[in-house]
Parts: sequence; structure tokens; C-alpha cells
Amino acid sequence: MKATAIIPVKRFGGAKQRLLEALDRPQRAAIVKAMLTDVLAAVTGAETIERVIVITGEGRAERIALARARRVETPIEVLRDPDDRGHSEAATLGIIRALSLGAECTALLPGDCPLLDPDELDAALSRMKPGRVGVVPDRHGTGTNALLLAPGDAIGPAFGEGSADRHRDRAGRAGYEVVTEPLESLALDLDTPDDLVALAAVLAERPERAPAAAAAIEAFGPIDDLRR
Repeated sequence: MKATAIIPVKRFGGAKQRLLEALDRPQRAAIVKAMLTDVLAAVTGAETIERVIVITGEGRAERIALARARRVETPIEVLRDPDDRGHSEAATLGIIRALSLGAECTALLPGDCPLLDPDELDAALSRMKPGRVGVVPDRHGTGTNALLLAPGDAIGPAFGEGSADRHRDRAGRAGYEVVTEPLESLALDLDTPDDLVALAAVLAERPERAPAAAAAIEAFGPIDDLRR
């Protein structure tokens, strides 16, 4: 099923506060930029994605998205979010825009899961059908790293702690079929120093999975030395 991808991106200066014990502000900005670069490459490489909407108040994120738009056929647009709304609120803005463009399915995707595999995303969206909500959990099984919605506004997003069950409950109450999509390439997002270590370990073996993030992490030096 074709979908419009919706990617909220926070201002880089306020992003990834839990990484403060491992990365300084320029390093945090560097890894956030790199992850967004990798995510956009993966999303625009997926055959099931017909359009990408990035919602952000960060000028650097806007430039990354528009630079990617010049290199690919998949339409990419940026919705400016000067108030830097929360993740759920920004995603809702994207849903409204997607519906105005005629989207029948939306894929609410993170900007901080650089290992995203376009083939895996295509497989998940191929299993979507009208009246279905797909919940993609994080690696702990409690958070939500992506939502697949058909129709595109099937439920209001409510990201945050415990959101996987919350999204499943909302979808069930609204009468939609609910499926859990444990996508390996979307399981690891980057929030904590432990996540950084896990991501670095994956990319040390296979840097081609997220080349921009791999280059950023390599520039940091030994990850253990980043712990404060």
C-alpha cells in the first residue's frame, strides 16, 4: 500500500538531551543531522513511499530535506514548525497535510532510526490495508518507533513512554484492526548513551547500513571515551 511518510524533527539544540553525558552540543547536532540524512535516504528508497513530509523548526533539518528532494523523484516537502511542538503534535500537523494531498495511508517515522531498511519498510506497508493500524515498537517493546495508519488519520499519535500499548488501545477502541510490526531496522532509536554504544557496534560491522551516522560516530573517536 502506498503511503505518505511523516517525519517530525526537533530543533537540534534541544534534541537528545539524554546524550549530554556522552556528547557535547556540537556532537549531538552532528549525529542528529547524520541520522536524518540516513533516514531520508532510506525512506526515499522505499517503493511504497509516494511522498515525504518533514515537520521541523530547525533550519538545518529543512536544508537537509530540501537537498535530498533535489536528488530524488519522491516529492519531499517541509512544514515549518517554529514553535517546535512535541513529537505527537508535529506528527498531527503532518497527517493533516497528508490528508489534504489525498493520502490514504500515512507512515509516521522517526528521524533517529538511521538503520531503517527501505525493503523492510516496503514489506510492512505491503501488509497494510484500509482499516488497519500497524504499531512498530522500539527495541524494549514499550515505546513506538513508527505508526502505520490506514486511513491516514486512523488514530491520533501519542508518542512517549508506554506508547505502544497506548496506540494499540486507541486503535482497538476506534474499531481498527491492530497489528504489531516488529521491524528490526526500526527497533534502535538513539536516545541514551547505551543506544549510542549499540548503534556504534552495529555500524562498526556494517557502516553501509547508515553511512552518514557511521561517519559521524567515527569522528567522535572511541565511544567509551565519550562517557563522562
